[in-house]
Amino acid sequence: MEKALELRNVSIVRNGRHILRSVDLDIYKGENVAVIGPNGSGKTTLIKLLRGDIHPYYDECDPAVLRIFGKERWNLFELRSRMGVVSMDLQSMFRGDTRVNEVICSGFFNSLDVFRNHVVTEDMVRATYEAALMMGIEDLLDRTIENLSLGEMRRALIARALVTKPDLLVLDEPMTGLDIVMKSKFRAMFDILIARGVSIVMITHELTDIPTSVRRVVMVKGGEIFADGDKAELLTDSKVSELYGESIKVESQNGIYRMRLADDVIQLSIFATIADTRFPTTWTSAPTADA
Repeated sequence: MEKALELRNVSIVRNGRHILRSVDLDIYKGENVAVIGPNGSGKTTLIKLLRGDIHPYYDECDPAVLRIFGKERWNLFELRSRMGVVSMDLQSMFRGDTRVNEVICSGFFNSLDVFRNHVVTEDMVRATYEAALMMGIEDLLDRTIENLSLGEMRRALIARALVTKPDLLVLDEPMTGLDIVMKSKFRAMFDILIARGVSIVMITHELTDIPTSVRRVVMVKGGEIFADGDKAELLTDSKVSELYGESIKVESQNGIYRMRLADDVIQLSIFATIADTRFPTTWTSAPTADA
């Protein structure tokens, strides 16, 4: 089976400190993976590495290997046709008067707009509409992004990554800032994409973000792979508590996982006990000194 991503001995060093340390990771084409971990664990650095913004630390005695679909060197535009990356820092990079169709179509050019020197073909226009349709924003194509909600803008960025019909979609914290209703809609949307054959690698620190169709979880802690395996086996109280360095209770319902601090669970249990206690409807006054 073809490997979509292959990392061997990959380290990122910044100001003398390891952000990633000797990471080994294989993700196969057609596989769907959630990469989870606390803030500062190295998840976003991994995204920058895949985007080509940064490069692995070079050690001539034990060189790093980073292959995407079997190749170590890519023409950036060719790579975008195989792998779409959605990073939330893109939101602030587009001008407010950019229209949604321009945001999506810019995915063909790896740019922040469709400029005069860009040749937009009929096939590109058609693909832009199809990507918008897939994300449910086909009615917003002429709207400027300054008039979009947070959820609509996220959909536009995902459509931008999908416009080239990539084999792999890498998502960096795609549900940050969304309310519980919108998160539910996004999970359902990702499950539909997976059913259509799009492979997804989702990087997140929230268990609730993980689509039900994702079966594999990679845990990252301190810039290293802490654990890698089946979602049901790893998302346990003990393993998640060890990952986050806190006493955490993990709950699962209909394939959706949630976590909360164990102390919060104890407090809720106490409040529930108090709420269930039957207090008398009339109170007897304490006897006075004259009684």
